[in-house]
Amino acid sequence: MAGIVIPIVCYAVIVSVLGVAGWSVWRQRRSKPPSWPPYPLIDASEEEMDRRRTEVRDRLSHEALGGERMRLVWQKLQDARIGEGLIHQFHRDFCGHGLIRAENGIMLCDIQDGHHPGPAIATWTSEEEFVAFFSRQSDFTLSGWDPAEPVFYTDDSWYRHNQRLTRAIFDRFLRNRNG
Repeated sequence: MAGIVIPIVCYAVIVSVLGVAGWSVWRQRRSKPPSWPPYPLIDASEEEMDRRRTEVRDRLSHEALGGERMRLVWQKLQDARIGEGLIHQFHRDFCGHGLIRAENGIMLCDIQDGHHPGPAIATWTSEEEFVAFFSRQSDFTLSGWDPAEPVFYTDDSWYRHNQRLTRAIFDRFLRNRNG
């Protein structure tokens, strides 16, 4: 008799525990809004988006990167294999600007899918020209806002300040392997 009663009681306990857990999950899903997207959606007007872009632009540093930092970046890039270098975003689609070691120097290019360099935006074949160019740059010029810096400047509001190189990315690159 115990051989029949014990399995039935165990089965009843298992069914009741699963029932209580299922009921609890069902109740939570009914009472909570969906958790995606994990941030509030903003239905901002174009004027509001322009105001926000201007606010971000005005907070960018205008302090030059400096020659010593950029000399160290050049030297570290020389240790990279051809086709590799400073890629600071590794994800699908557009990953921003990267500095890639090429056969004849260093190239600035857009990175796609975390590791595919696009065509060169600019190329530097010597340490002197690389350091001279980048030492005068700042977060502001690198972001694409400054029309006086044609290598980086863009009037495309999506491309401007979208995963661009910054002082913090260069510093992180110097501390680690990638930015």
